[in-house]
Amino acid sequence: MPNYGLAVLAASVILFGVSAGNAAEIEPGYKGKPDHGLDLANRWCASCHLVAPDQQRAVADVPPLAQIAQSPGFDTDKLLHFLLDPHPKMPELPLSRMAADDIATYIATLKK
Repeated sequence: MPNYGLAVLAASVILFGVSAGNAAEIEPGYKGKPDHGLDLANRWCASCHLVAPDQQRAVADVPPLAQIAQSPGFDTDKLLHFLLDPHPKMPELPLSRMAADDIATYIATLKK
């Protein structure tokens, strides 16, 4: 008869790790990290948007992130939800809720 002890232990560790990760995803009161948001924006947004003032080029018909931050009615929480469910012109981004919050928090720092 096979010994399932190690398999059960490994499955428990994996399930606990996944559960703990998901709990962090939806943890109330999470504060976005703008430095991480900048890193993510450089990875996911810079091919279309100007992400930072030192960026040389991007697609001309999309607003720079600083302009998005200056929009009337700009709201970090609304932007977070938009990033999780982008409009048709934007590619679907594989962002976690925390990553989207970090990007939205970075963009909010561009508001003057």
